[in-house]
Amino acid sequence: MQIRIDDLTGPEVAELLEEHLRDMYAASPPESVHALDLSKLRKPEITFWSVWDGENLLGCGALKELDSSHAEIKSMRSANRFRGTGVGKKMLEHILQVASERKYTRLSLETGTQDFFLPARTLYERYGFEYCGPFADYAEDPYSAFMTRVMS
Repeated sequence: MQIRIDDLTGPEVAELLEEHLRDMYAASPPESVHALDLSKLRKPEITFWSVWDGENLLGCGALKELDSSHAEIKSMRSANRFRGTGVGKKMLEHILQVASERKYTRLSLETGTQDFFLPARTLYERYGFEYCGPFADYAEDPYSAFMTRVMS
């Protein structure tokens, strides 16, 4: 697996993000979907990576700087056909490494509370993320689970 910074111009990435948004809207009410589309991911405070195996796009992930000490994981996604193959684990480990290099003291995320999101929540728990209240611009939402990790 190769992880690289992505400029969000390739058709494979656009297709993966469309798949991601479709699944998010199928699993959650529209007002509870916080996934970003291509235009919202193209912000200077966001670094976006794609995960490849040769010509196959396996997944993606992003890191959004909230302030100089706090960042948010965004757009963590394994392509449906590569779920359960370690793509999410590899991407999360990469994001944690970058967050450490950037000297963030806290890393947070929002994911869903429904069963569809259980594998994601389990992965984050395994890597030391704990449940917390809303952060940044989020509000309490029964469909949102907020998690955070203090970086060491």
